Amino acid sequence: MSKTVARLVAALWLLLIARPALADPADIAAASRSVVRVVMLQTDGTRASIVGHGTGFAVAPNLVVTNAHVVEQLRQDDSLIVGVVPPEGRAGVQASLVAYSPRNDLALLRIDGKGMLPAATLYPGAVQDSAEVFAVGYPGNVDMAQGLSMADLVTPQAAVKTRGYVSAGRSSKQFDTLLHTAPLGAGNSGGPLLDSCGRVVGVNSFGTVSDNGTDSAFYFAISMRELASFLRQAGVEPHTSGLPCTSIADLDRADASRAMDQQARDAAQAQARLESRQRAQDKARRDAELAILSERDNGLALAALLLVGALAMGGWAFLQAQRDEGRAAKAFGVVAALLVLAAIVAWVLRPSLTSIDERASDMLAEPEASASASAAPESADGSGKMTCVIDTARSRVTVSDITDVPLDWSADGCVNGRTQYGLAEDGWTRVLVPSGEDTISVTHYDPASRAYTVERFLMGLDAMTQARAARAKLSAPACGAGEDAARQFGTAQQTVKALLPPEPNERMRYNCQPTP
Repeated sequence: MSKTVARLVAALWLLLIARPALADPADIAAASRSVVRVVMLQTDGTRASIVGHGTGFAVAPNLVVTNAHVVEQLRQDDSLIVGVVPPEGRAGVQASLVAYSPRNDLALLRIDGKGMLPAATLYPGAVQDSAEVFAVGYPGNVDMAQGLSMADLVTPQAAVKTRGYVSAGRSSKQFDTLLHTAPLGAGNSGGPLLDSCGRVVGVNSFGTVSDNGTDSAFYFAISMRELASFLRQAGVEPHTSGLPCTSIADLDRADASRAMDQQARDAAQAQARLESRQRAQDKARRDAELAILSERDNGLALAALLLVGALAMGGWAFLQAQRDEGRAAKAFGVVAALLVLAAIVAWVLRPSLTSIDERASDMLAEPEASASASAAPESADGSGKMTCVIDTARSRVTVSDITDVPLDWSADGCVNGRTQYGLAEDGWTRVLVPSGEDTISVTHYDPASRAYTVERFLMGLDAMTQARAARAKLSAPACGAGEDAARQFGTAQQTVKALLPPEPNERMRYNCQPTP
């Protein structure tokens, strides 16, 4: 009863400390790096002036979605050019209009030259009523309040983020939209509406206007159905993710609850095994006791029979002696003596009562040895060629593709015969800091459970620069360099891990099984 009460108390404690899953600011910040300012410029060849601006977001490294009304002037005035200003890094670049759909207020720009924008991830599912959403963009009233100059507007700056909620069931008649309460201002047009995981669920377009001409608190975003159709017609395949939006905190709570349940199951199984073993021991002792007593009785009966035979032979020997048959009397006497000796041996060799426990132990050991011999052999160190399949219930995936991972693990921490993992207090890990994307991945493999985990951190430009500099100072050992080298590498990787945020943006857990 005390164990049951303890489990109930622990479960109630988890419920009390649990909080509703809210958006992770890191996810919104990471998604905001796909958001750009779209500027309309008029130039006479020597000077340029801004005639309008809005917001857009990248759906590919060189493609930006915005509103049709943001770039409408391009179709009316050939002297105008359009520029795209990213939120960080290099200055703005010129773009060209490649698709235009005033029917649903969408347009597509292509960056001239090599595009390097991080593409946003789109959510293709239905947005639930009252779902939390975030509008990201460049409202002009904020620019004005800051006193920004024209030069400032074409300089990389962080986008403005506002939060609101979806009011489902209300759409404009012109095209399919989402009604929401995330505040917008002039200049937000064309920016993304994000869900709590930082995925695009709509394109902000316009807001309601009250009788006195002021902005009210309700706004419309072009729905994903409209955007998906527009991109499909333009020949663009954006990155999408339709998994449920689960926070890292939710995963941690679920893992903690799962661990408690597993501990309870393990304890129950251990208790059941203990009780089963106790029953087996009691039965083995009873069986051993009956066997010993039976063998003792059989030994006593045999000794008695031998004595009877000895007496009979002795009697015949005596009769033969009375008849002066010395040879026969001597023979029967020898047989009688042997029978007496055999009776003594049978009596002495009877098992003692003290051997009951030893006999019971032997009887218990036989089925255990048989079970061990019949058990299927399995690699104790979790090594070999495996296929790792993602466990979506224990994963948080916002921008990554989901595919099976082939893994060839060696007991010394070598992966696929070429990549050495580091060994530290948190087990076998490898920190990956690529040069071509602003993402740091920390991969982990647990040989005992055959669990492979990838945690991805979506980093800003400055943070990536620091991480790349720290990673450049590390030298990974070659496969087979030994445990000491693996431990030194594991310790050295902590310098990169120290630059990471407390929680990853994504956590993908894989269950690995040997490949036939």
